[in-house]
Amino acid sequence: MEDTCFASLQKRFRADPLSLAGRIPGILLVNKPSGPTSHDIVDIARRRLGLKRIGHGGTLDPLAEGLLLILAGEATRLFDDLQAFDKCYRAQLRFGMRTDTQDATGRIVEAYRDGAMA
Repeated sequence: MEDTCFASLQKRFRADPLSLAGRIPGILLVNKPSGPTSHDIVDIARRRLGLKRIGHGGTLDPLAEGLLLILAGEATRLFDDLQAFDKCYRAQLRFGMRTDTQDATGRIVEAYRDGAMA
């Protein structure tokens, strides 16, 4: 019986993969590139999956690249539980310059070389 039910579900999903997506809760692991916001990624997932109940497990800065957890359907209830886990960040820093935005997108307003302003 189980195999028959699974085979039927599998056949239906192959015919129209998005038809069941709105009814299957889950967590999507997205490798967010630099540029889009976490909200942008959620909007893309919402449109492609045809879901209204979708969110993310924590914001990544638009310049950040990394794992973004997309919560779909009933999995959105896991948000508070996910916040309890430790997060790990890795960063690259460039010493010796200052920009007008205090990040890599800004115009360089001061640069230092060998301890003196260049």
